[in-house]
Amino acid sequence: MQLDRLVNFHKAIGDVTRIRIIALLQNGPLHGQALAGKLGVTPPTITHHMTKLREADLVYERRDKNTIYFYLNEKSLTLQAQAILNIGKALPATEDKHEEAARKAAVLDNFFNKDGTLKHLPAQRKKKLIVLERLVKGLEPHRKYKEKEINEYILNYHEDYATIRREFIMNHFMYRENDIYELNPPELWGKSSS
Repeated sequence: MQLDRLVNFHKAIGDVTRIRIIALLQNGPLHGQALAGKLGVTPPTITHHMTKLREADLVYERRDKNTIYFYLNEKSLTLQAQAILNIGKALPATEDKHEEAARKAAVLDNFFNKDGTLKHLPAQRKKKLIVLERLVKGLEPHRKYKEKEINEYILNYHEDYATIRREFIMNHFMYRENDIYELNPPELWGKSSS
């Protein structure tokens, strides 16, 4: 996860009213008037807080006729709350670095052609992560890429750019917001969303 996004998450929940809103939404969706009544604040105050929570991807809304209901995005909340614990975690000490390097080299030899193009993505997750890591090595940290640029970059390696781009996001090699892509810190690469 992008560090700026992690900071924004902690800023968003760094307010008592917003924490109370999150607590209320754990029991199910509520509309703005109900939230205002339960918290003893005005509807404009709820609107302000919901904007901050929505920007941090902690809530989403659905309209039912003339009423907008707010829902807690529990998956995003869990992922963002746990992301800070993943920063700086080292590789497991049980694996010898020489064995790891040899294993990675063997995987790369099996899945890449001599010209550097990708034969196909491995089905096994551990091997897939090694291949994806190799693919992102040519991207620049802290640079913001448009989706078209990422597609063109991937096409240098494989024709199925949509699948590989999606794998970059799902396996946290990259972060996407408004069709702009940016590399995550290497410490987050390959982390599970579950």
